[in-house]
Amino acid sequence: MAALHGHGVAVTVLLVVLLVQCDAAAAETTTCAGAVPARPRPETVSIAEFGGVGDGRTVNTWAFHKAVYRIQHQRRRGGTTLLVPAGTWLTGSFNLTSHMTLFLARGAVLKATQDTRSWPLAEPLPSYGRGRELPGARYTSFIHGDGLRDVVITGDKGIIDGQGDVWWNMWRQRTLQHTRPNLLEFMHSSGIHISNIVLKNSPFWNIHPVYCDNVVITNMMIIAPHDSPNTDGVDPDSSTNVCIEDSYISTGDDLVAIKSGWDEYGIAYGRPSSGITIRRVRGSSPFSGIAIGSEASGGVSNVLVEDCSIFNSGYGIHIKTSVGRGGYIRNITVDNVRMSNVRNGLRIAGDVGDHPDEHFSQLALPTVDGVSIKNVWGVNVQQPGSIVGIRNSPFTRICLANVKLFGWRNNAAWKCRDVHGAALGVQPGPCAELTTSLSSGFCSY
Repeated sequence: MAALHGHGVAVTVLLVVLLVQCDAAAAETTTCAGAVPARPRPETVSIAEFGGVGDGRTVNTWAFHKAVYRIQHQRRRGGTTLLVPAGTWLTGSFNLTSHMTLFLARGAVLKATQDTRSWPLAEPLPSYGRGRELPGARYTSFIHGDGLRDVVITGDKGIIDGQGDVWWNMWRQRTLQHTRPNLLEFMHSSGIHISNIVLKNSPFWNIHPVYCDNVVITNMMIIAPHDSPNTDGVDPDSSTNVCIEDSYISTGDDLVAIKSGWDEYGIAYGRPSSGITIRRVRGSSPFSGIAIGSEASGGVSNVLVEDCSIFNSGYGIHIKTSVGRGGYIRNITVDNVRMSNVRNGLRIAGDVGDHPDEHFSQLALPTVDGVSIKNVWGVNVQQPGSIVGIRNSPFTRICLANVKLFGWRNNAAWKCRDVHGAALGVQPGPCAELTTSLSSGFCSY
């Protein structure tokens, strides 16, 4: 019995040690999501209290307008949660307000109407000078906010369905009158938290924070067919301190694309994107996994991409700009990225992108400096990559360290031009332009 007792004590001690180790490991998980927590609200109201009907047929636009108006003007201390219960809630575009949580319960589907003729319009973004697709105004996003503070969109795996196929078909048939609506857009706002819901079938970009600060996007699923045009997952645009974590994205365009304005309009507006963290994101796209640009005229800096998985995609990492963009892309770190079945592992290009009009300047040369790509591993990668700078503005301090991309064709090789940098532990062997600066000290594992 004593032996059994001693054995039981040993097992108990072992379990305690394992639990402590597990707790420590969990505690060590690096995250930025705490920057904007999904704080509880002292008051909750249901959309049903404002006449909403979740039968999938009733249009609830007026009910959402009434609910947000009440939250905005009642100004409860600590804010109010607007609950969307289980059901299918059809609605047109609506705005949110500050100190508000939009909560989608399990089984709730918030569905956009497909009445494009009555969809509201918004002015073009000043850093773009026009709609991204067509000159002039643009369609307002499905859920929109401007000049807001402390806004949460979350739930228990509820769904926001943009029903984008009608918009995609208009794009394919070239019958669009204006640039398509995003699914969620916040402008000039801060303290935005989006989590624990599913976004599907966006008409255009899914989540677009523009001119924002302190944005957290975490534990999301963002999906759309691979042939849906321009359905980017998350596009931080002229925004600072953005955290994108622990999410699955599979859409028809870039999973994440960092932007900061378009040619002369972005240069004049002059608001950069910086402090962007992308961590533990996985997904697939016919275009890019992680993209920076090509609209980066206000500048992009201090970007961290780590522990991501990209599969069944066109490009793994894609940094893109062109003559006429101006601005800069600098201090970019990509660490611990896995790729499989990717056409092109890494592309840093100075000849990508169209222009809003003919007024861009050929003298507006962008700079790309301080890009560190390390600990990247890929299988079934058709081409390792290309780094092609601009003749009068070569890309500088490009570092590839421990980058191994397997499965290339026998004649596949890196393509480089107008670039200076270093390479350590790169397979297949890197181009000569990246093997001449090892003494500079900026490139390491």
